[in-house]
Amino acid sequence: MNAVDDNKVIIFDTTLRDGEQAPGCSMTLNEKVRVAAALQDLKVDIIEAGFPAASPGDFDSVRTIARSIESSTVCGLARCNSKDIKRAWDAVKDAASPRIHVFVATSQIHREHKLQMAKEEILKSAVESVSLAREYCENIEFSPEDASRTELEYLAEVVQAVIGVGATTVNIPDTVGYAVPGEFFEIFKYLKNNVSGIDDVRLSAHCHDDLGLAVANSLAAVQAGARQIECTMNGIGERAGNCSLEEVVMAIKTRESHFGLKTGVDTKRLYPTSRIVANVTGMHTPRNKAIVGENAFAHEAGIHQHGMLQNRETYEIMRPEDVGRSHSNLVLGKHSGRHAFRERVEQLGFPLDDIELNRCFEKFKRLADRKKDMYDRDIEAIIMNVDVGKAGPWIIDELRITAGTGTVATAVLKLSHTDGREIREAAEGDGPVAAAFQALEAGTGIELTLKNFEVRGVTVGDDAQGEVTVTVEYNQQSFRGHAVSTDIVESAAFAYLEVINRILRRHDSNGDIEEKTIAVGNP
Repeated sequence: MNAVDDNKVIIFDTTLRDGEQAPGCSMTLNEKVRVAAALQDLKVDIIEAGFPAASPGDFDSVRTIARSIESSTVCGLARCNSKDIKRAWDAVKDAASPRIHVFVATSQIHREHKLQMAKEEILKSAVESVSLAREYCENIEFSPEDASRTELEYLAEVVQAVIGVGATTVNIPDTVGYAVPGEFFEIFKYLKNNVSGIDDVRLSAHCHDDLGLAVANSLAAVQAGARQIECTMNGIGERAGNCSLEEVVMAIKTRESHFGLKTGVDTKRLYPTSRIVANVTGMHTPRNKAIVGENAFAHEAGIHQHGMLQNRETYEIMRPEDVGRSHSNLVLGKHSGRHAFRERVEQLGFPLDDIELNRCFEKFKRLADRKKDMYDRDIEAIIMNVDVGKAGPWIIDELRITAGTGTVATAVLKLSHTDGREIREAAEGDGPVAAAFQALEAGTGIELTLKNFEVRGVTVGDDAQGEVTVTVEYNQQSFRGHAVSTDIVESAAFAYLEVINRILRRHDSNGDIEEKTIAVGNP
């Protein structure tokens, strides 16, 4: 394979692996499958589905995704040891197109303080691990973790060695977001000039955003010859996050005359996919976020508005439609029928099967009775939250709140369990939300520490839906839950219960609420 004969940049999405490592961004199996399906619809080339050796839950999710994805390569991450590599292969072997991604740290600080291994030991481990992985799979990626802080001569030696034993993709990670574009460019140029056979593999970049340079560094790598970019939707990930998929893809598309390159991504799916990931993880997209933020195509300054009226290109270098955004505002009302609802849902980029559509339409009709005006964001919220509070094992059947000035707030709940149990619980609190939370904890037996409580309007107007996101701590782990309703207290209760249910489901499936059972690295 000559990796640089074409002008295509491979998009390697690691939302389900590196993105999920962001605090509070853990996903359930069903949520991972949903995100993976959205990434396939987005036409990303490779989906890194997880770290199979990290936990039984990770293994199951990678294997499930591998069996369900047809058009994208499915990749599993492994450290340089035989157990991890075998576990990764067992998870991805049923994929239509499997890949094993092997990594080991190479920088001096990692060698001395994390691995406590000499250069020769790391080199030997890398070679043996890539050789073993090739016995299982032809598509092997190797990453020298913390490559941007590794001595260039040693980095070239490691890269040369793994190419010699069959690595087909070599990824150069800026693991801690330390590099700057010119420097990162030179790393790739050095490797291109000093490693024989490097033109026969695909070079890749994996950049973190600690200095806000992940996209810039990734584009610099591409200019230096890399033809794969590792990234996440909305740029989520550890610490400050990863290279943002939507930003780097639209940079390559918008400046195609400059880069002379393209991707295979269906850019009209960017906004819907961004919304799905934001909803699943509970990580809200900042309003000023490039490409997918609410303000990305908003123009308020008078001179900008005047220019836009004359010619959109005066202040827009991209069309909203190109990333799946809609300019429409008021769309439907309580008298709208199922056909109109389906058409609008499809226009927004959310294909639903008949069962899903019916459930969303029923919720739409109920909401339309409570809201005078229905907007696109209302419909998005319905699609994203149709199952919130109903996935179990606990479901809220009734919620009654008593509150007022000079009185103690009281919440009365009726909860039902999927095993048939029903309970009623009452609790008091400093306010209606606190009372509801106390009642939920008492009824389910799960005590949480609330770390953050956010409320924001989904749309505009005094009848707007309110989206509540709660961040809690349980067993020294961070969890997020979110829900949407025209009633803020109801929304808060559903969000809190979502977290409780997630904890209980994980406990039931793993027998242990710990999210990871081993310490994992991060290329």
